[in-house]
Amino acid sequence: MTTRASTHLRVVVPADDRSWTVRLRGRLTRLVPEGQALPDRQPAYVSSWIYVFGVLTLAALLVVVATGALLAMGGSQWWHTSSLGHFVNSLHLWSVEVFFAVMVVHLWGKFWMAAWRGRRALTWISGVVAFVTSIGAAFTGYLSQTNFDGQWIGAEAKDGINSIGVGGFFNVLNPGQMLLWHVLLLPVVVALLVVVHVVLVRRHGVVPPLDAEPPAGEVR
Repeated sequence: MTTRASTHLRVVVPADDRSWTVRLRGRLTRLVPEGQALPDRQPAYVSSWIYVFGVLTLAALLVVVATGALLAMGGSQWWHTSSLGHFVNSLHLWSVEVFFAVMVVHLWGKFWMAAWRGRRALTWISGVVAFVTSIGAAFTGYLSQTNFDGQWIGAEAKDGINSIGVGGFFNVLNPGQMLLWHVLLLPVVVALLVVVHVVLVRRHGVVPPLDAEPPAGEVR
């Protein structure tokens, strides 16, 4: 009795540069090196607490977006007439407070670490612009409270807005316009900036401490 061994041949087809999947994969690889998108290892200095505040900022932002979506589903008066709405509104408020608190620590921590070193200038700039845009998002949130507090803030802010010449298209006394800025325009800009910032961090890596780099002219 004889047996015949079957041979399985694996045919390797060269990648076709005309395929959109090949082009997209190449662009993604150039954007973020392979293995850096979701790394399972980090340098030893990342164990310091100063590196935690960036992740805390992202976590707080996710809570802000989630609670804001619930508030948008309930409507602009829901948090005034419902105990559940009031609870969700409180979560939204305090997640914003945490978001700004940890983001300020993250911003100042990276400033004193000179986080723009090693071709990371765009990473630093995107983070600063995201911070400034977040201030605008928070401001329009205060204007969208649909209560006396929001009305008072708008009345006090209109002169300052008009003095810089933008009151013609950014009317702080128009609650409908401010609500749309708060729930649509500014969140989209903040989200895009955060995505760009995270991609740049993954591309260039987290900035090392100042004492972790060798002196100029010395190769470690």
